[in-house]
Amino acid sequence: MRLTAIPESIIERIALWANLVPVPLLDTQIAFTGARAIMAATELGVFEALAAGERSAAEVAAECRTDPRATGQLLDCLVGLGYARWRGGRYAMAKAQRKWLLRKSPSSMVDKLAFQALEWDLVGKLEEFVRTGKPLDFHSSMSPEQWRIYQDAMRDVGANPAVELAGRMPVPPGASRLLDIGGSHGLYSIELCRRHPTLTSTILELPGAVDRASAIAAREGMGERVSYQVGNALTDDLGEAVFDVVMINNVVHHFTPEQNAELARRIARALKPGGVYAVGDFLRSASPGAGGGVPAVMDLYFALTSSSGTWSRDEIEGWQRGAGLAPLKPIQFQSMPGWASLPAARPD
Repeated sequence: MRLTAIPESIIERIALWANLVPVPLLDTQIAFTGARAIMAATELGVFEALAAGERSAAEVAAECRTDPRATGQLLDCLVGLGYARWRGGRYAMAKAQRKWLLRKSPSSMVDKLAFQALEWDLVGKLEEFVRTGKPLDFHSSMSPEQWRIYQDAMRDVGANPAVELAGRMPVPPGASRLLDIGGSHGLYSIELCRRHPTLTSTILELPGAVDRASAIAAREGMGERVSYQVGNALTDDLGEAVFDVVMINNVVHHFTPEQNAELARRIARALKPGGVYAVGDFLRSASPGAGGGVPAVMDLYFALTSSSGTWSRDEIEGWQRGAGLAPLKPIQFQSMPGWASLPAARPD
């Protein structure tokens, strides 16, 4: 999937074809200002104010306690971006965005957009990363409040893929024990346990993540079947033949190839015969540009904010094979383009 300029008239189409349009300005000035407008509208409660029906700019400003003139300009920007509608001096929320930008929606991205205010500053350090090659270790320096924002954001991102994964993960019949490494908000574990009544999950997480993450699991009504354990998957003893399923989602981009290979070997040892080890992450394309913009951007983002960047399917399956596991059919996700889960089974 790639974001691109979409012409809205025949003149614009011709101008794009003739390379008369300064596309880099669209991809930067317009894109980042538009992105910030959506983030600001979410933080200020503009979309919530529009949820009940058509409102004037003054009415939205009164509800959000914002400046009427500036609020009107923000609303006009949202109309231009397709996030709001305007008719006869009154504004309404675009129907398609109600799913994503209202807090009460099960698919809400409100908390993720709040975290993007922190990510905004992280990405601002990209030039220094390219100059030095030194990534940011932001997880080790987050405050309790930032951990709260981060965990809620990851919950938003995982809500829909967790449901997809639960319906397609090859869980062995009668499975009872799941180890979820770096499971954060717990939604992947929660949805799998809901689908498989005999399954319980242990989520292995870093100390700063556990308090808020366990509160999310309790809120989902799964506190008895989804438990948290403070630890480090790279150093903790994972046991031998104790788990039916081990999964690790959005974590392997933090580890080096050597660490991922060693982790796969230790996980293979911890699996029961017939057990499954599934690695979920954005996949690096086989060649530059092959998968469009999403995998390319996510690889750079994780290179900046973690220890490695993303990995290719061949690399991940290489770790699994090296641990004596047999890769199974990859699971691709409609709800998260560029993201996949790669399961592999321990021989019976």
